[in-house]
Parts: sequence; structure tokens; C-alpha cells
Amino acid sequence: MRMRDIYSHGEFRLSIEIFPPKTEAGDAALFENLQRLVDYRPAFVSCTYGAGGSTRTRTIDLCAEIQMRFALPATAHLTCVGATREELHQWLNEARQRGVKNIMALRGDAPAGAETFPHVEGGLRHANELVELIRGELPDQGIGVAGYPEIHPEAPNADEDLVNLRRKVDAGADAVFTQLFFANKHFFEFRRRYEQAGITVPLIPGIMPITNFERIKRITKMCGAAFPETLATKLEAAQDDEQAQFDIGVEYAVGQCRELMDNGVPGIHFYALNKSKACEAILNALDYQTAT
Repeated sequence: MRMRDIYSHGEFRLSIEIFPPKTEAGDAALFENLQRLVDYRPAFVSCTYGAGGSTRTRTIDLCAEIQMRFALPATAHLTCVGATREELHQWLNEARQRGVKNIMALRGDAPAGAETFPHVEGGLRHANELVELIRGELPDQGIGVAGYPEIHPEAPNADEDLVNLRRKVDAGADAVFTQLFFANKHFFEFRRRYEQAGITVPLIPGIMPITNFERIKRITKMCGAAFPETLATKLEAAQDDEQAQFDIGVEYAVGQCRELMDNGVPGIHFYALNKSKACEAILNALDYQTAT
């Protein structure tokens, strides 16, 4: 099923994001965790694309394997980083041949140590150009793009960031998936401005369950997401107790998700970090299986 169809009937849709493991043992653990999450009937599973295109082929391989094993649509991430138009064309052709019908079109991050985004001769500079390329070559492909409730780190201001998002949607994106956030007020304000700007494709909030305080501090530092002081205080007090950190994180995510669902979001996109335990605990607390 293509992305435009997934959200076309007005039903709440769950989606799961994973990344390509580096070892065979990692692959085995990933598929074991996905097997448990499949019971919650996600609409699709998305697979990230490594920094600088480092997992270019692995991303397609994993998406094809997910579709074969679980009979679920898979969404392959694709970035502009380090690729010419011809290389992007080859990747798109391979994805199509392998049966991958959905793509998350992203500009991508600059490699570690680089101060600016590296433009490759014959390549693309922005995500909207990638959306245009995909839509031009594969008109029926499902396309998702990223949105930033707390503004893209490189955007000069919120208004310009929204203009850039509108360019991606106008180029042919079917849905927008947000960067992770921990304060729902940022999402609701972003949604208000998004709708006010006349953007009508589904806006899906991205949630990352907290299972380890040190890890989440590193992640929020990279993406610029604000972290609630009261939550940080609780986690810091429990930093020597892994189970307590997990429980605090799950409880907080349950509250976030419940409020988002009560306010009519079309779905939730879980950044699962290749694990199932936290997502399972959250969905069980929400009584998700019986509620949908």
C-alpha cells in the first residue's frame, strides 16, 4: 500500500522506524523485535539511510525483507548526501524493482565534522528537489518528508522553515512526519501554523520512547528538541536505575501519545531504535489493540 492510501480513510495509523543493523546478530534481533511489533498492526515500517548514504543498498534489502516476512509495506529512506542524480536514479530503479513503493525523501545531514551540507557535482541540494525527482521518475510512488515542530537547526526562523516544508509538499509529498519532540505544545503550535499555511497532507507526530537518559540527551542535542525540565529531573534522579528510567520514559510517552490521539492526529510514528519493549509497553498502556 502506498503512503497516500495509508492515510486516505481517516483511520489512525501506527508506523515504526528502524535502522540497518551492522551485524548478523543485529539483524536477527531486529526481526525478533519487529515480529512482536507486527501484532500491533503497524501501517508500515520505515528504514533509515545511513550518514552519507552508507547503508544505501542495505536499506533497500531490509525493506524488501520486511515486506516478504511480514506482508507489511516498507518505506525506504533516501537522502541527497553524497549522490549524483544518476546514482539517485539507479537507487530508485532498484527500489522499484525490489517492490518498495514508499520513500522517505530527506536532504540528509552533513557528515561528522562538516560545517555545511556537501553538495556533490551533479547532485541535489534540497529535499524538495529530491521529491521532484522521485515524483518525476516514479509518479505512483508514495513519498514522505520531514517536518520540524521546533524548527530545523539550519533554518533562520520558523516562517522560513515552514516555507521550505511547503516546497516539499508542493513538489509531491504525500505526508509529513515530524522530528521527535517531548513537549506536545510544540507540535500543536506547529500544526496550527501548518494548517494556517494551507498545507493539507497528513501531519504525523514522531515519538521516541525514552529508555536511557544519557542516550536521549545525546539525541536531543543533535536534533535540537527541547527537553522538559521536570522530566529531566526525574530521569536524572533515576540515572543509576535502568528499569526506573525505562518506566519513567514509558509513562511520559503514554501521556504524550494519549494527548496527541485525543487531539485527532492521523497516526504516530515511533522511533523504535530497533527495539520493541518500550513501544509494546506504551501501546499496551494505551489499550491500542482493542482501541483500533
